[in-house]
Amino acid sequence: MSPAIALAFLPLVVTLLVRYRHHFRLLVRTVLLRGFRDCLSGLRIEERAFSYVLTHALPGDPGHILTTLDHWSSCCEYLSHMGPVKGQILMRLVEEKAPACVLELGTYCGYSTLLIARALPPGSRLLTVERDSRTAAVAEKVIRLAGFDEQMVELIAGSSEEVIPRLRAQHQLNRADLVLLAHRPRYYLRDLQLLEAHALLPHGATVLADHVLFPGAPRFLQYTKSCGRYRYRLHHTSLPDFPAIKDGIAQLTYTGPG
Repeated sequence: MSPAIALAFLPLVVTLLVRYRHHFRLLVRTVLLRGFRDCLSGLRIEERAFSYVLTHALPGDPGHILTTLDHWSSCCEYLSHMGPVKGQILMRLVEEKAPACVLELGTYCGYSTLLIARALPPGSRLLTVERDSRTAAVAEKVIRLAGFDEQMVELIAGSSEEVIPRLRAQHQLNRADLVLLAHRPRYYLRDLQLLEAHALLPHGATVLADHVLFPGAPRFLQYTKSCGRYRYRLHHTSLPDFPAIKDGIAQLTYTGPG
């Protein structure tokens, strides 16, 4: 490329960098720096975060563990977790709905799992599903460190597509009063339809879906708005530590098969 052509594109490049500077920072922190530290330490970011939790958080205190993870993400390495703002929305809804059984798809480091578990009424049960076995091993340690036993919080390692059809027979889950979709947005629609097909959503069940605006789940949103089976509400939020990057949590109420 000649210098003249390069100079011609320079204003466009500068404009894009200025406009999307927050997205560029996010890319650097979640891809470039994270990849470098993974190679340097031989550990994943979730494993490094758990090491920090072990040395700084109070065992048996889920609130302190959550605060410690927030501090790690803000001051050490960006964790790509739900964060305190979205977390307050989630906890408020769990306390309001008081579900007997909750299904979480996408445990990740266990952050949202702790939020749900600490807000559940006595006798309730939470099943959480994590596809990656190495990440699931970290989440299991976080959950148990917080003081939640397997009777209250059961972690299932496996693909949501494979786990959902087995929930009734293998995990004695006949209905999910509240479902949190927090794995990969491109799988939200597939998994919601699996839950419908296996009759796991009772009338009035609440389905929460994170990251529906960033990175976004357009097919999922289109379906839930047009299929006639859900009442829809959007909670406008942003990414933790990146308030300029707007996101949202979709809140759905299941009204029946139609």
